[in-house]
Amino acid sequence: MILTPFEWTIARRYMLPGRGEAFIALVAGISLAAVMLGVAALVIVMSVMNGFRAELLDKIVGLNGHAIIQAYGGRLENWQDVLRQVEATPGVVHASPLIEQPLLTTFNGRVEAILVRGETAQDITELAPKLRSGSLRELQPGSGNVAIGARLAENLGAQVGDSITIINPAGRSTPFGTVPRQISYRVAAVFEIGIYDYDNSFVVMPIPDAQTLMLSGDAIGMIEVRTSDADRAMEMLAPLARKLQGQAVVTDWKTINASLFEALAVERVAMFVVLSIIVLVAVFNILSSLIMLVRAKTRDIAILRTMGATRRSLLKIFVTTGFLIGALGTLAGLGLGFVFLYFRQPIVHLAEMITGQNLWDPKIRFLTELPARSDPVEIVSICVMALVFSFLATLYPALKAASTDPVQVLRYE
Repeated sequence: MILTPFEWTIARRYMLPGRGEAFIALVAGISLAAVMLGVAALVIVMSVMNGFRAELLDKIVGLNGHAIIQAYGGRLENWQDVLRQVEATPGVVHASPLIEQPLLTTFNGRVEAILVRGETAQDITELAPKLRSGSLRELQPGSGNVAIGARLAENLGAQVGDSITIINPAGRSTPFGTVPRQISYRVAAVFEIGIYDYDNSFVVMPIPDAQTLMLSGDAIGMIEVRTSDADRAMEMLAPLARKLQGQAVVTDWKTINASLFEALAVERVAMFVVLSIIVLVAVFNILSSLIMLVRAKTRDIAILRTMGATRRSLLKIFVTTGFLIGALGTLAGLGLGFVFLYFRQPIVHLAEMITGQNLWDPKIRFLTELPARSDPVEIVSICVMALVFSFLATLYPALKAASTDPVQVLRYE
């Protein structure tokens, strides 16, 4: 398919039609723009979908680990022995006890549902990169200090230094019934994980304080596990799950968030198929513009044939003409897509200002900002698909041009 100087000259001439062929040039320009928009749409949407999944995975797994080991009944009494077994399991890089319980909190008369998390000192320090205000060093056992999510702080109107009251409905039994347990805690830190549900409900405190609040003694709720490979977490923990059968259940992050990530996978495939149709429609524009070009250049093609141009040369000329339109559109689409992704957040804010609508509501989207992460393999696949479609669209017009009979065309000239 290497073009000779003669073939390249003709192909370049046909890519830039003359004044009398402005309509053909317009159709070719529309074809290039259509390919550009189709490729840009694919790059943008697939990168956003990948970013959405990656951000959710990083934040969910980063906070909850790759798997959890939870006792039947929600109370793990002999958790020290279980913890040693977990840490001895091949593939486990970190394991720590965890208490997690939905409760209520009140501040200045406002009541909110919360999720209290009792964590070890090491796990609490991992919140440092997500800290908005305050200090995590103050979360010491027995200090009465807690860290709360940013959205929860906004809903309560609480700031660092304020005292909130946490209510445990399962309080102590008295002759007059069960009295809810109410303990006041000082807000020592405010963090923002980036997932709305977490920032809207999490209250983090040291494990001893959580055990006191829950009246659970030395028991914990679960053990959080991190492995060397998140995708193979359940496979690595399978021997441990068999050992703990009847005592505790092992659940990995895929099972816990199965419905969410399955929905994302289905939506990702559906969006790719739908947006690929845009590229296909753009390719049909290339086909139509080449057909018109061949019809307009029938006499020129016949003259070239009489001057010695071979069918192969004509085939290469028209394939190159159409393919370059697709290639230029693909490159322009890549550029447009990456520019959009780079300025995606300002573009979202601009669209919100123009429409007056909240286009990225964290309550619905889980994440506070529009994420994006480009997959090089996927980008290459999109480009190859657009180029293959463009090449296939050139074959029919090119074959028609190559099969032109100069005798029939020039008979009455």
